[in-house]
Amino acid sequence: MAARKKTTSRRTTSTRKPSTSNLDHIPLSEFAARRQHVLKALGNCVGLVIAGDHNAHLSGHYTPHPHFEYLTGITDEPGAMLLLDPANPDKNRRETLLLKPLNPELEQWDGLRDMIGTSLRESTGFKTIFRTNSLARWLNGAVSRTKKMALLHPIAPYTAPVSPDLAIFRAVADRMPGASIEDKSNLLAELRAVKSPAEVEMIRLAGRATGVGFAAVARAIKPGVRERVAQSALEAGFVEGGSSHLAFDSIVGSGKNATVLHYKTNHNPLKDDSLVVVDAGAKWCGYSADVTRTFPVNGRFTKRQAEIYSIVLKAQLAAINACKPGVWMHEVDAAARKVISAAGYADAFMHGVGHHLGLETHDITPEGKLQKGNVVTIEPGIYLPDEELGVRIEDDVEITATGHRVLTSQIPKMIKEIEKMMAG
Repeated sequence: MAARKKTTSRRTTSTRKPSTSNLDHIPLSEFAARRQHVLKALGNCVGLVIAGDHNAHLSGHYTPHPHFEYLTGITDEPGAMLLLDPANPDKNRRETLLLKPLNPELEQWDGLRDMIGTSLRESTGFKTIFRTNSLARWLNGAVSRTKKMALLHPIAPYTAPVSPDLAIFRAVADRMPGASIEDKSNLLAELRAVKSPAEVEMIRLAGRATGVGFAAVARAIKPGVRERVAQSALEAGFVEGGSSHLAFDSIVGSGKNATVLHYKTNHNPLKDDSLVVVDAGAKWCGYSADVTRTFPVNGRFTKRQAEIYSIVLKAQLAAINACKPGVWMHEVDAAARKVISAAGYADAFMHGVGHHLGLETHDITPEGKLQKGNVVTIEPGIYLPDEELGVRIEDDVEITATGHRVLTSQIPKMIKEIEKMMAG
């Protein structure tokens, strides 16, 4: 996830790797087009998207709410807001970026931020930028025109705090007779689910960097090496591959730990004749890869390990082949489950076959069938704690117009390929 770093600014370009091609980042024009789509869909309703502090899958690092990142590309301005006012007669005021006030004392520690001016407007693509302490003024003015507000953040369950835009809109409605709040929380979910070609390319590049990490961890895995040491080789490979952020906390689990789905301790020594499950992913310009490979610690699969691995691989290939537009995700799941059940291990595959992938590792999941532009993970597994044996194989798959494309196909997964990679 995108982390704060010491730079001379905290705008969208501050955390990007230097450009080496036309498609190594999302262009500002695409963010602008996304905002225009949302403005049109809002009608006369005012919308508010808040960066907040969203750390869903990676401990210890700031990353904005993915809705905010999707519409702005800005990853390092905690507390920033996007005000959408489609009814504003001034076209330049229909989208307003609000950034927290400058704080010289904090910036002494964390890095300087830009003053609002031409440079910041050009780097963010926003013609109108104010500080968040002026939100009340601009929001009241926007709502007073139409008396309509629309929720864009996901609706929170009743056990959780209300979404940040709802909390603010309720305060406005309490003070403005006749003001109403509409639910358009599915709007951004539907947009984010269908990736543009540039977004798919970011996921592919994240997968490419992830592949460098998996090649490094394959060389590092040896009997006696601690899981954490293997993890460090993996993540150093991500950096070598051009990524500077993790998609989520890496999982490196050997032996019985390989049967724990979201094992995070990563501190045990790797035992000879055991398997190690590595589930990890790099990010590229905010977009996640999510890949799992299973390695034999001593570099060679035993007969029993190869037997279970082959079943999981067959199940994964069946599920990937089921991926195409018009298919339900539960049908893809069934394709994998049929293979594993036929082999007698139905109870040992206790999770779903995959999930949507994008700005979030477990990206927002739309209702309905798969469609062109979706990107999903396919990750069946078999887990046998009594044998201290776990296998999971995962790839990232783009749904194309006629079928699918595996975005992480360059990362070896056949038994002979795995053993060859480990041999160096």
